[in-house]
Amino acid sequence: MDYARQQRDPMRHMIGIMFVVAVHVLVIYALASGLARQALMIVKKPLDATIIEEIKLPPPPPPPPKKIDQPPPPPPPDTFVPLPDIPVTTMTTGPTITVVTPEPPKAPAPVVEAPKPPPPKPAIRRGGQLEIVEKESMAFPKEAIRNGIEKGTVVARMQIDGNGNVIDVQIVSSDPPRVFDREVRRALMLWKFKADGEKYLAEIEIGFKLD
Repeated sequence: MDYARQQRDPMRHMIGIMFVVAVHVLVIYALASGLARQALMIVKKPLDATIIEEIKLPPPPPPPPKKIDQPPPPPPPDTFVPLPDIPVTTMTTGPTITVVTPEPPKAPAPVVEAPKPPPPKPAIRRGGQLEIVEKESMAFPKEAIRNGIEKGTVVARMQIDGNGNVIDVQIVSSDPPRVFDREVRRALMLWKFKADGEKYLAEIEIGFKLD
């Protein structure tokens, strides 16, 4: 059998028409029995609607009462009562006699003389104003002997502390110059004077003579 004869076969068309009719019958049965309605109810979900009430705000407080200005109270009445005038009586007295007794003469107060202040200490002490406790002897310099110098004089000024120690020596004058200065400084730095409790300057003259 060729393809054209298969297409013209009425039995083949009859089977297709019966299949279409069966499908329509099933659809109509489903609609009539309510199966489709139950399916729609399952698909549709119930919607819950909640009504929210409007929140009412409390009414505003009433305004404060207005103050009414009251007039100030009247001042209290004056209760001052004037005093009655009382006449003043003056009493007359006789003349009074007063006796004045002369005071005895006072003896003059004794005059107390203030003690005289001690005489001021000299700025530079010399000679008898110096109390030497320890003394270092001075040697005649050998350089002076080699130069034929047989005598000389040196005036030195010392600074002495409160304990009587010599803390500085300065040469004021020397004859011949710079011959005996070194020996004088060496020896005077070893001298010891009486402690006076304060610093002072002392000046001394030293003579050299070759024996």
